[in-house]
Amino acid sequence: MTTTLKTFGAGLALGLSALASGAAAQSCEVKIGGIFPTSVDWGRPIAETAKFAVDQVNAGGGINGCTVDLLLRDSQSDPKVGVDAAKALVDLDGVKVLLGAVGSGVSMPILTTVAVPAGIPEFSCCSAATAFTALAEEGKSKGLWFRTYPTTDVQAAVTAKIVADQGLEKVAIFYKNDDWGQDYAKLLAGYLDQMGVTVTESVAANAAQPSYRAEVTTALATAPDGIVGLLYPTEASVLIREWISLGGSQKMVFSNSLRSDEFREAVGDKYLTQAVGMDNAAPRVASADAFVASYTENFGSGPNGPGLPNSYDAAMIAMLAMQAAGPDASGADIAAAVAKVTDPAGTPVTADADGFAKAAEVLSAGDTVMYQGATGNVVFDANGDVAAPAVMWKFTETGTEEVTYFTMEDVRSMLTGN
Repeated sequence: MTTTLKTFGAGLALGLSALASGAAAQSCEVKIGGIFPTSVDWGRPIAETAKFAVDQVNAGGGINGCTVDLLLRDSQSDPKVGVDAAKALVDLDGVKVLLGAVGSGVSMPILTTVAVPAGIPEFSCCSAATAFTALAEEGKSKGLWFRTYPTTDVQAAVTAKIVADQGLEKVAIFYKNDDWGQDYAKLLAGYLDQMGVTVTESVAANAAQPSYRAEVTTALATAPDGIVGLLYPTEASVLIREWISLGGSQKMVFSNSLRSDEFREAVGDKYLTQAVGMDNAAPRVASADAFVASYTENFGSGPNGPGLPNSYDAAMIAMLAMQAAGPDASGADIAAAVAKVTDPAGTPVTADADGFAKAAEVLSAGDTVMYQGATGNVVFDANGDVAAPAVMWKFTETGTEEVTYFTMEDVRSMLTGN
């Protein structure tokens, strides 16, 4: 991630230079709000990736001929801060779309207290809790919620498979004490039970504690073979160090939120040699490969952090929907237009400047398009959810690397009832 942050300015400069020839024609402006945890190392690249998508759209002519201005706000991974940021973006800045947030515990209150009341669609790259699905099924999200990130049910099923494949028979679970962590831990325990793996203890970890010694001691007392960490880097960096220092097993399975240089460097490579994790993955298709190539060219390194392809697709789909809905569209109009840009029967368009320009042309003729993105062909169900393949990864001295790829069919076979 350090490389990404250092090279972002250069990448942005390249994006802006590509706009120069069309700048004179774009005298109008469209504002989009982005709420991301930019104050933490793992959150900044997610925001920067959304900005990269905006640069691509501007290079492709902008939204209905207008320059897109992404107004970024820091959520600090705090629900109250996130809600305040969303309110300011909607009420003061007049944004028509919200990108974010990162983390279900932040995204949910933004959706229910800001986005839905204001009629503003919210596109999240990184919110997995099944509570969003339930909310949509009850009609309470008003069709304004979309996420390019699989649900915690998918994550839990894959994580359970990885735990079992490591030969672990008894595990303790540490989970972040928010909507995402609670949901994930509960679902994971169910899948592990089906596989004959015993959960010796499930321990909640509150954010920003100086120590988690009490939580670690509770789990250690149950003598697990290993642990599962469903945490963010901030609390995991402290908790896992204490777990290891008190003699805990170094056989560990982590959520994708810990696929992070910040976490790896805080704990130390030598303590993570037996650790593996799960992450969502892009299908092995040309559009995903093209995104990796363009991202690497722009930032100087590949999209190796959590949620980066998902962030790009969330931003790009939001802007395509705004293009399809027209210049004076309401939030509901923009949300309804998502179907026009993710239509499996539509004209295929690529996830870059040329693809956006082509989409604008096709949409202006009254036809639909199929966005082929960083995570493949993105298709939302009635609840704004998507499905995706997954991977098992491990730490290296310089980052992480993929160990096993699970196809969409593999993932479906892991889910209950499939």
